[in-house]
Parts: sequence; structure tokens; C-alpha cells
Amino acid sequence: MNGNMSDDSTTTEQLPGLAALEALIAVETETVRFADDIAASVRSFLDGLRVVAAQASGGQAVSLLLLQISQIALTGARLGVHRDFAPRDEYQPDDGPDPDDIDELRLQLANLLGQLDTYSYVFDPYAPEVVEGLLSDDLTSIAADLAVGVRHYEAGDVEEALWWWQFSYVSSWGALAGSAMKALLSVVAHDRLDVDLDTTQELALVEAASAVLDSAENG
Repeated sequence: MNGNMSDDSTTTEQLPGLAALEALIAVETETVRFADDIAASVRSFLDGLRVVAAQASGGQAVSLLLLQISQIALTGARLGVHRDFAPRDEYQPDDGPDPDDIDELRLQLANLLGQLDTYSYVFDPYAPEVVEGLLSDDLTSIAADLAVGVRHYEAGDVEEALWWWQFSYVSSWGALAGSAMKALLSVVAHDRLDVDLDTTQELALVEAASAVLDSAENG
């Protein structure tokens, strides 16, 4: 009888440890599912960006790029509100070289966007300073950052991939995605809304946007 009581007591003592293990497994399972969702969104953006750069016309590019950047911005927002991920090691493991087509992608986007490539934006609204950028550079930078996480993910290092995607979203590509999305939306808005413009520069931008968008509708 004492032996049975001892067994029952041992089982009872083991339960908290078993519960902790089950909770850990549940967290890891949810983390893997979240990583799978993010990876799918990232791959969709990278594939879509390459297709637009290689095959779209100028008019199609504006609308398609706006769609792509809006979707990846939502993915970034999911990362931004999630718990902080932490890398296992102090130093980031080698993820290999950048994709071979990054420079080609930049040139394709620059040629595709033409006059619409150069734009101005405020990088930090709480320390406002207008800076000038290139959509082709910013979209390519976003792609390069996201590709790093894909390489970690494909190597089976889920935590490192999530940490990198989250860290780079907050520190870099999130702001670039927001600025690029606003610029592309501005092109669409200028083309579709009747507004009185006071400056030659704004008028030239709208004329360029209209020409690009009209080419898609007539094509």
C-alpha cells in the first residue's frame, strides 16, 4: 500500500513538468505555423515582384506593385505586433550570398517605372525630414531583406528566420514598404481624381502617371 502511495505521489509530482512540456510543444507548434504563414507571404511577394518586373507594362506595374507592397506590409504588421523573437546565438549565422538576380531586378524596376521611379517621402514622421528615394532601390532592398529570412527558413532555422523578418521589418523594410505604398497610391490617386495643381512639378508627375496608366488600359 505504501508503494502505491509512493507511485501516486511520484506521478503527481511529475504532472507540473509534463504540463510545462506540453505547453512548450504547443508554443513551438504555433511558432512553426506562424513561420509557415509568413514564409508563404514572403515567397509570394518575391515571386510576384519578379514577375511584375520582368513581364508587366508600365501601366500595369503601378497597380500590381501597389497590390504586392500592400500585402507584404500586412505581413510586416503581423510580425510587428507579435511577441519579440530572439535569435539563439549572439551572431547571425551565415545565410549565404544575396540572390543573383537582385541587381537585375533593380534595373528592371527602374526601366519599368521610368519617371515615376524617383519620389520624395518623410522617413520618420516624428523627426520630419523630406528625403528623396528610388522606388526601384527601395523595392529591391525590401526583397533582399526578406530573402535573408527565406534562406534561414529553408535551412530549418525557424526562430532565426522569424527574428530576422521581425527585426528587419522594424528597422528597415517596414518604413520602406510604407513609403513605397504611399508613393504608388499617390500615382493612382492623381490619375483618378480631378484636382487643381499649382506647381509645374506636380503637374508633370500627374501627366507622367496618366501616360503610364493609360498605356495599360489601351494595351
